[in-house]
Amino acid sequence: MKAEKTDPGQAVNRSRLKKSILITMIIVPLIPLTLAMGVGFTHFATALEEKTLSSLERIVGDHREMIQSFLTERRADLRLIMDSYDFKELTRSGTVDQVFDHLKKRSPAFVDLGIFDSKGNHLRYSGKYRLKGKTYRDESWFKRVMEDGSYVSDIFLGYRLVPHFIIAVRRGAGERAWVMRATIDTLFFERLVSGVRMGKTGEAYILNKTGITQSKRRSGSLRILDRDPEFKSIPLPETGIKTFIRSDASKNKYLYAATWMKNRDWLLVVRQEKRDAFASLYRAAVLNLVIMAVGGMVILAMAFYTTRRILNNIDRLGMEKKSLGNQLIRAVKLAEIGEMATGFAHEINNPLQIIKAEHSLIQSLLLDLPSPGKIPKEPVSDEGWPQTMAEMEESLDQIKVQVDRCSAITHSILKFGRKNEIKPERLNPGEIIPDILHLIENKARVNGIDLVENIPKNLPGFMGDPSQFQQVMLNLFNNAMDAIAQKHGSSGGILEVEARVNHEGRLEITITDNGTGISSENIDKVFSPFFTTKPVGKGTGLGLSVCYGIIESFGGTMNLTSRDNAGASFCIELPVNPVNSKEVNHGKNENHAGG
Repeated sequence: MKAEKTDPGQAVNRSRLKKSILITMIIVPLIPLTLAMGVGFTHFATALEEKTLSSLERIVGDHREMIQSFLTERRADLRLIMDSYDFKELTRSGTVDQVFDHLKKRSPAFVDLGIFDSKGNHLRYSGKYRLKGKTYRDESWFKRVMEDGSYVSDIFLGYRLVPHFIIAVRRGAGERAWVMRATIDTLFFERLVSGVRMGKTGEAYILNKTGITQSKRRSGSLRILDRDPEFKSIPLPETGIKTFIRSDASKNKYLYAATWMKNRDWLLVVRQEKRDAFASLYRAAVLNLVIMAVGGMVILAMAFYTTRRILNNIDRLGMEKKSLGNQLIRAVKLAEIGEMATGFAHEINNPLQIIKAEHSLIQSLLLDLPSPGKIPKEPVSDEGWPQTMAEMEESLDQIKVQVDRCSAITHSILKFGRKNEIKPERLNPGEIIPDILHLIENKARVNGIDLVENIPKNLPGFMGDPSQFQQVMLNLFNNAMDAIAQKHGSSGGILEVEARVNHEGRLEITITDNGTGISSENIDKVFSPFFTTKPVGKGTGLGLSVCYGIIESFGGTMNLTSRDNAGASFCIELPVNPVNSKEVNHGKNENHAGG
């Protein structure tokens, strides 16, 4: 079984179709998938960011309230003591120690307790440092508590040279005023401040209004009383809580939340690494990309699979279409043979009559010859014998001529009606068109139609299947002769066939008749399947549509010009396939010269 050759043009078209289907099947589902995933992820990211910021603000607010409550409670503890004891009782020996023991039981945050008079003299002290007898009149904390009535200081070193802060409360006024001061355990307060837990990197710390740390920060080796180098880049909140994103010295991005506390003396800062804060978002992004990748691969796989199936179906349908087309062409071809059957019968009948006559002549001559073993009644002259044999030889030669004529006619019929494989080849219009005209000569002669042939022998060839081209020309010739016979009867008809190379370098074949023509409203319909102007039973309406398809498969075009009752002219244009360039030029020059 021979492999079917693939047309390069068809291969290019198939490749383009495959590419078009693939692109469509990939892009069409990929766009909504991308949009859905993108919109979904955007909404998820926005919601998660809002939730993270809201959660951070809530944590900062709760932590601020907790620290504020701690300081308020410690101040309230001191006021309770001052309300429970008067100045004389507290300055008695041993009373402050007893009070401090009760205070430590109430809150382990207290480190020591001291009583001061209005001049800043340290009168009584309970604690591990030797501070009794020292004067604090010029210390900033003492001045503030004497002015405001209570004061919570920043972290400072003081006489003890250890970072600490104090809570002081005043009682009375003027010379009768006195002050109670308690030192808060720095480590206890630091654990309280840094007790925030957010992910792996969340931390909280306090800065004063000049950027000095009031509690240790876990990351960045920032100790108490160090100046925070990032303080200047922190956008300080006017009111409430301020959230923002900043990079530290190590270029790590942090999500910050800052709020004022202690009458805007302290700034509570909570921060968390961005990748830790938005870890869920990053996981969702990775999952989103994985889903996109998997979805894309599924779309690609389905696109290739579906494209292959579509192309296979197209190929199958193409083969079926080709098979049906061939069957249709053969049906039309057989219909043409049926229409020409009368002409073929008449064409064969003439030589048969001649053969019959010659056969009778030979029989009569044989009767004059003596039978073997018999004596003729009349002797045959020597002069008559050669004449008789010559007549018999002449009759036999005529019989051979007529048999060859019948053989040629039947061979043409069989060649036209045979089911052949379509094999495009180079056809010479100067040879094939006259051969086709020979098939209709008898029909044209019977109907009184003059055949006018203007086909130069040296025209360039074209590519096509000879059987299909023969079918096209016979269909056009038969249609033309039917139209001529309908108008002129048995005389006065003219069928002209002309071939030339036009100004565009294409082969142009024109079939013109002086028949009934085609009305203007039917011109656009003649190439439509099942359209016919012939009476019922005289035509299928498939001939011209099949011819149009055949010429189109040759890479050519077919056009019609006609007027009602004024004849019709079919023009076929085909791309030339010359043996060399001179063939085209010569064909052009000859046609122009003759025209």
